[in-house]
Amino acid sequence: MFYSSKLSKFENIKHCFFSRENGSSKGIYKSLNCGLGSNDNKENVLKNLELVSNKIFCKKENLITLNQKHTNKVIHFNNKISVKNKLIGDAIVSSIRNVGIGILSADCAPILFYDPKKKLIGCAHSGWKGALSGIIENTIKKFIELGSNINDLIAVVGPCIGRNNYEVKEDFLGNFTQINKNYEEFFEKIDKNKFFFDLRSFINKKLLSFHVKNIENIQMDTFSEEKLFYSYRRSRKNKEKDYGRCISVILMT
Repeated sequence: MFYSSKLSKFENIKHCFFSRENGSSKGIYKSLNCGLGSNDNKENVLKNLELVSNKIFCKKENLITLNQKHTNKVIHFNNKISVKNKLIGDAIVSSIRNVGIGILSADCAPILFYDPKKKLIGCAHSGWKGALSGIIENTIKKFIELGSNINDLIAVVGPCIGRNNYEVKEDFLGNFTQINKNYEEFFEKIDKNKFFFDLRSFINKKLLSFHVKNIENIQMDTFSEEKLFYSYRRSRKNKEKDYGRCISVILMT
């Protein structure tokens, strides 16, 4: 379990970037797998989600996650009727109290947001596809649309795959440079057709480009910290058939 020093200052905010420890799942999913979309035993995943609910101080039916598709779609909860579980999207912005909103991840970055003036919380799932297509910008735009002053917005980027373990090929680089040639700065060449990609730096650049200055990073690498985190890329490297998902949650009381 990992916490933001910035968010921990607020008594009305509960939050956590959960590790994979202290859950009920077995085998490759050991042990706090919160991904109902995985092939894990569903009963074990539901037990894990209930444990998370208890830790974050909300009812299990009030722990809300998304059907994440690496999109740039932001869901807005503005009243209790609008709160629904497993909607398709990759970010939530909410003003509803005592409802935990969460992101599932296994190398992609979970980002938690809070505006203490407008009393708005948010969470976003940002892998390379979402970051490139605008999930971060769209989340910030939703806060602004709801009256947030960008100077009040706090953004916390959670554990994600580290640069030295994110090896990609030239076609991957092309996805970025065809949009903006300057995005080359987030890639380090290894050899003729191999590069390291710095997802965390790319996300931070996106936040800064929208003048979000109150940023914190939980500097942990999901690929190398095998005991603490699930990793899609590590599972693929180990030729495992599937992988678990960690959860990151924020709740406003």
